Amino acid sequence: MKAYLNLFDFKQKVNYKTEVLAGLTVAMTMIPESLSFAILAGLSPLTGLYAAFLMGLITAVFGGRPGMVSGGAGATVVVLIALMQSHGVEYVFAAVALAGLFQLSVGIFRLGKFIRLVPQPVMYGFVNGLAVIIFMAQIQQFRINTGNGMEWLSGPALWTMLGLVAVTIVIVLLFPKLTKAVPASLVAIIVVFLLVLGLGIETKTVKDIASISGGFPPFHIPVVPFSFDTLKVIFPYSLVMAGVGLIESLLTLNVVDEITGTKGRGNKEAVAQGTANIVNGFFTGMGGCAMIAQSFVNLSAGSRARLSGIIAALTILLIILFGAPVIERVPMAALVGVMIMVAIGTFEWISLRIINKMPRHDVAVGILVALITVWLHNLALAVLIGVIISALVFAWESAKRIRARKYTDEQGIRHYEIYGPLFFGSVSVFLDKFDVQNDPSEVIVDFKESRVADMSAIDALNKLTERYQKVNKKLHLRHLSEDCRLLLQNAEGVIEVNVLEDPDYRVAAEPK
Repeated sequence: MKAYLNLFDFKQKVNYKTEVLAGLTVAMTMIPESLSFAILAGLSPLTGLYAAFLMGLITAVFGGRPGMVSGGAGATVVVLIALMQSHGVEYVFAAVALAGLFQLSVGIFRLGKFIRLVPQPVMYGFVNGLAVIIFMAQIQQFRINTGNGMEWLSGPALWTMLGLVAVTIVIVLLFPKLTKAVPASLVAIIVVFLLVLGLGIETKTVKDIASISGGFPPFHIPVVPFSFDTLKVIFPYSLVMAGVGLIESLLTLNVVDEITGTKGRGNKEAVAQGTANIVNGFFTGMGGCAMIAQSFVNLSAGSRARLSGIIAALTILLIILFGAPVIERVPMAALVGVMIMVAIGTFEWISLRIINKMPRHDVAVGILVALITVWLHNLALAVLIGVIISALVFAWESAKRIRARKYTDEQGIRHYEIYGPLFFGSVSVFLDKFDVQNDPSEVIVDFKESRVADMSAIDALNKLTERYQKVNKKLHLRHLSEDCRLLLQNAEGVIEVNVLEDPDYRVAAEPK
């Protein structure tokens, strides 16, 4: 059952049986989530399924991360709820297409590398917050529409669903001990489905969420005025959606990289995500991004290639066209049980085991990111806040590390050997190191173990120069790396510094 599959740029060994079964499992878990988020946004249920099909297929074929699954994700559709309520579905389609254009531009201009700026504590917070969101979303499935609004299940209906969820979880846990040839999640869904069907058990099914029967996604140009006013309306929604989608997709890509021990291509993934969202905008899809829960389902089922994502997308299309009457009878309890196990597998339990070994500020950042992710469901905001706080903490810690070794040589010249980066956070401490009044007439500041990093550092050098000039003393800078000298040359209009060139000095690890 093993062969080689070459799709565009990835040539790898593929187990076709594993990929097909993983794709079928992913499709089963994508359907209720896509339906739920479409209904939450006030969109047609088919809009969510079309997004699952289009996003899944395009990113599976053209994306930069085999094994990662994309679809109609809640992270992006939540951004569009206000636009849907204020201007209607046509503006939503236009906004999705524009968001795709933004994402496409990020990939073309190779800006996906900036995901490297996300620290590990932020990653832990992001993943743990998503695990909680996935779990809480399953709790909502214990509600049902009674005609007078959504009410919690109670009595026999509640106990029946809890029992079926428990059966599903037990199968997912125990079946891999028998064999790993078939994904345990798919087996659990089939067994519970047959159990409910054979015994005539009354329980909540996919049909209770919405009907999923329909046709092929129709080509449709958004009916909106082609004007600057329309652009002003959709621009902020598109920009936020593009940012949220890329952040979740690229973070998911990093997580999948860690699990598989391989390296994905962030910029290629951004191009694929953007293309998929543009197509969504013109084929009545609600757009989306990578889905971390479904990606974990896919990986846990053994998939490591593109084929499973293609199978999942095509399965969803076939269900829309032909299989709705069968899939609508699948018990929600089976899907809930699978997703609960996904939530448990998604959570980074290692972050709890090493919490007493991590710096306190890293622990605080991870907890804060997780809380924002859970409370606001705003992944972009959570990650942005986490990155900013981590950057500020890093700047503060780095600022405290600058120091100077001082000595006077046999010629009476005062030397200051600087250690640590000179940047906006450390300039105050740097300036306090110098004794201008008591220093001799000539002073050398040695930057062999330091670096002039920004304009604040240049301004600090300017102030230091002025202090020495006022008392008729000469200041020299020595052992500046090439990029440091370039910064000073670019600032010739605001600074006067005597730079001692050292022809024998080379920066050992100068970045290329």
